[in-house]
Amino acid sequence: MTAPDMKAAAAALDAGRQDDPFGLLGPHGSGDDRLVRTYQPGAEGVTLLAPDGSEIGAMEQVAPGLFVGSLPSDSGYRLRIAWPGGGAWDTEDPYSFGTIVGDLDLHLFSEGRHWNLAEAMGAHPRTIDGVEGVAFSVWAPNARRVSVVGEFNSWDGRRLPMRRRHDAGVWELFVPRIGPGASYKFEIAGADGSVIQKADPLARQTEEPPATASIVAPASQFEWTDADWMAERGARQASDAPMAIYEIHAGSWLRPEGDPMGHFGWRDLAERLIPYVADMGFTHVELMPIMEHPFGGSWGYQPLSQFAPSARFGTPEGFAAFVDACHRAGIGVILDWVPAHFPTDPHGLAHFDGTHLYEHADPREGFHQDWNTLIYNLGRREVSGFLLASALWWLETYHVDGLRVDAVASMLYRDYSREADQWVPNKYGGRENLESVDFLKAMNGIIAERCPGAVTIAEESTAWPGVSAPLDQDGLGFSYKWNMGWMHDTLQYVERDPLYRRWHHNELTFGLVYAFSERFVLPISHDEVVHGKGSLIGKMPGDRWRKFANLRAYLSFMWTHPGKKLLFMGSELAQESEWNHDAQVPWELLEQPEHAGVQRMLRDLNALYSAEPALHARDCEPSGFSWIEGGDAERSVFAYARFGGDGPPVVILLNMSPEPQHGYRVGMPRAGQWREVFNSDAEGYGGGNIGNGGSIDAVPSPSHGQPASASVVIPPLGAVILRHEGRSRT
Repeated sequence: MTAPDMKAAAAALDAGRQDDPFGLLGPHGSGDDRLVRTYQPGAEGVTLLAPDGSEIGAMEQVAPGLFVGSLPSDSGYRLRIAWPGGGAWDTEDPYSFGTIVGDLDLHLFSEGRHWNLAEAMGAHPRTIDGVEGVAFSVWAPNARRVSVVGEFNSWDGRRLPMRRRHDAGVWELFVPRIGPGASYKFEIAGADGSVIQKADPLARQTEEPPATASIVAPASQFEWTDADWMAERGARQASDAPMAIYEIHAGSWLRPEGDPMGHFGWRDLAERLIPYVADMGFTHVELMPIMEHPFGGSWGYQPLSQFAPSARFGTPEGFAAFVDACHRAGIGVILDWVPAHFPTDPHGLAHFDGTHLYEHADPREGFHQDWNTLIYNLGRREVSGFLLASALWWLETYHVDGLRVDAVASMLYRDYSREADQWVPNKYGGRENLESVDFLKAMNGIIAERCPGAVTIAEESTAWPGVSAPLDQDGLGFSYKWNMGWMHDTLQYVERDPLYRRWHHNELTFGLVYAFSERFVLPISHDEVVHGKGSLIGKMPGDRWRKFANLRAYLSFMWTHPGKKLLFMGSELAQESEWNHDAQVPWELLEQPEHAGVQRMLRDLNALYSAEPALHARDCEPSGFSWIEGGDAERSVFAYARFGGDGPPVVILLNMSPEPQHGYRVGMPRAGQWREVFNSDAEGYGGGNIGNGGSIDAVPSPSHGQPASASVVIPPLGAVILRHEGRSRT
């Protein structure tokens, strides 16, 4: 290469226009003509060293920052770089190493079928030819140049331009003598002329926001102790098992004393949360998204790092320890996971390589107007494969027991929340998003195959058929679906003044019309206690006594209705204020008897729900439920029976009026003694202790289509659960 060529090459490197750095830098030629070129802008000099550290000779600076030296035939070498001020750094030459990502890895990635993607690409500590360093790689097929930047090169994109693997559009580089803990980004010269530093989409660890860099994660050394749980979790999460899920926001469940804006790390949170959840009888915790997200106020629903637990709560190993501790306590862990959309932050996925790489280019497909976010282009194999690998990453790497998939409705319909001229029909002219359907089916099929016992739960608010139906029956293949219709109708009912409930009786009964069309979770989630909706207790009408009685009755109805249960933190103690993610659950309310009573009742309901097969074993089967009285709108009374397993049936009596019902004649599935195993009006719960004296006797006198009947007492705004015990006492 002539002197003018050298100057032109140095100028291209300096301007960040060199898209083939390996064609210029590193060792070239053979025999006596073997040369080494290195680009070190700002260096005072560079010396070639033999592998043992002895000097081979000084390199000549042939253009600004570009050094050239002769190398003995076939010998290895290192570089000693002298900097102004007297400092020097010895290192191997990144441009002396071969390719990093294997051909099979690139092929699988391009096909969207690399299930271990985060282990093959991103940033990984490796030893190559006896040299320790970090192997970096990133997908940016339309970029003009990609460089690794970090503290190790003063965030200077000129210094470490990467090799492009043209077939896959992946850029790669091995950087010697750095390791775990190094912060980094990729500087991308985009196809549109932009130059911007991007976080690693496959980062397994990140800086704590508001910082935005990725961090080289160490290879995990965590030793799991949950083998028994993992072997049993399939049975614990099956449709015939009790599932009572406690939904939490990790940052605002509890804050360190004296630090109202602080938050606990995973280990400290585990020490406080797990005993509480176990004592309350919940079977699972569901964490609002803990994937790294730039804005805390999004609660994690606008994530940018689909493989990294948020640094707000500690290290990836800390999160693994949290999951392991939950499993040792018999508690499952479900994560909210967001494959529908992502935020527009400039360091993230948006316009990643100067083109619409991860998102649709057409805003009618690629921009979500409700959330000001970008929508993943799931029709691109690499993008759908990226998200599928993320789902598996949490389930396999962190032993997570399930994913609650957010915003499924927005994924299924191309016209979701759009006006008539703001959406693009599918290839058949319809509104269904066929690419999303294929993605969700593929996700559920792969999870079922690779993660035995894990569950997927759809947050889906429409009447899309077969959300939880098996794939071989043309369903989407989810394990469960959130029952948003039940939530909407029943909350609307309990918000009404009892005086008017007689005209809206069907709002509490309609859910049973379709209760067994899917496998359902009944959700009272964070969405119902934010954005001006008020708290759960705040929705209840009337004076203080009626509010608390209404809440106790409503929760009793929820826990005895077919379907698994989900309750947002704070609702179990009747939190009076709307949820504030900058505060914590107001635990001081437990000093007041009414609030402590609601918590005590939830604890007892969970215990009863788990202990009584009738309350859970046939949650998804019509044979597990029978109306006894579903039409007494005048008195707002409901009576129904639950059946399941080898246990006895139970009967639930619900009175949603403020008037007690004495001597109410109701049909019973069996004659004999029925024990009152639960009463929401119990004095210990804050009620008036109106009930049946511990048990009732059902006589063989038919009523309500049942072979027996009994005269019962149903407390005002209260619920009673009766369990068949056998022969009558008389």
